[in-house]
Amino acid sequence: MIKYEKLAAKPGLFKSFTGLTRAAFAEVLPAFSEAYEIALQAQEAHRENPRQRQAGGGRPATLDSRADQLVFILVYFRFYPVQVLQGFLFGMGQPQANEWIHRLSPVLASALGAKQQLPARRTRDLTTILAACPDLEFIIDGTERPIRRPQQAIAQKENYSGKKKRPTVKNIILTQKKTGKIKGLSDTSAGKKHDKKLADEQDIVFPPGSKLWKDTGFQGYEPPHTTPFQPTKKPKGNDLTADQKTENAQIARQRIGVEHSLAGVKVYAIARETFRNFRPGFADSVIVITCGLHNLRRDFPLTA
Repeated sequence: MIKYEKLAAKPGLFKSFTGLTRAAFAEVLPAFSEAYEIALQAQEAHRENPRQRQAGGGRPATLDSRADQLVFILVYFRFYPVQVLQGFLFGMGQPQANEWIHRLSPVLASALGAKQQLPARRTRDLTTILAACPDLEFIIDGTERPIRRPQQAIAQKENYSGKKKRPTVKNIILTQKKTGKIKGLSDTSAGKKHDKKLADEQDIVFPPGSKLWKDTGFQGYEPPHTTPFQPTKKPKGNDLTADQKTENAQIARQRIGVEHSLAGVKVYAIARETFRNFRPGFADSVIVITCGLHNLRRDFPLTA
């Protein structure tokens, strides 16, 4: 059975199992513990029937420490096993594993929010965050995640991505070029929606003097106060000139940072493998949390 004490004794395994260094884990653990206590208090406040015994009564919990609980949810996000296997790894059944997953996921999100690692979702918040970036250089891109094929015909059509040739959901991310941190994240949308349309809906307000790198999926997306950098599309039936090819290569070298950021998010298998959970809103919560974990990892590199 996986326990924090055993895992922490082996730094290499700890990084492999959780995606975090022990220093990063120690950084977020106090906030995780505080968020868990707040969640417990909220649960008690909404209890319909009065408690018959003191808190902590009954059988001892399998995840009997906050560190074990944090390891549990990180391992789930890191490898995204079926819940039967997740439960087996932590000494519990599938129903208990499912309960813990959905109990701890919002706690982890709250902890990352307390450490200011989550990307902004609202336009007003993102405007403030972008203005605080000293270099004002950003990269925008879209990312898709495969999902199970919906049963309803309308949903099948809406979620079918012509790019990925399968049902997906999509998000737009905005990264700070210098740090590689994800500063903004759009709502989770159906995979059919075009990158530019989704970016337009976000109505991002950039600080004056901002530089914005983008790919050809954002053709025509030129928000005010920005200097855009976008590769030139190959004309139909013609070739790009040598100068255009050189310029495209230079832009690609600048844009590669966003691909590294997306790879950092998808270190966690739950953000890259076919998403199996149909609980409303959970797909959106997952991408928020994995972006926050990526940002935390940027502060605590795995090579440190």
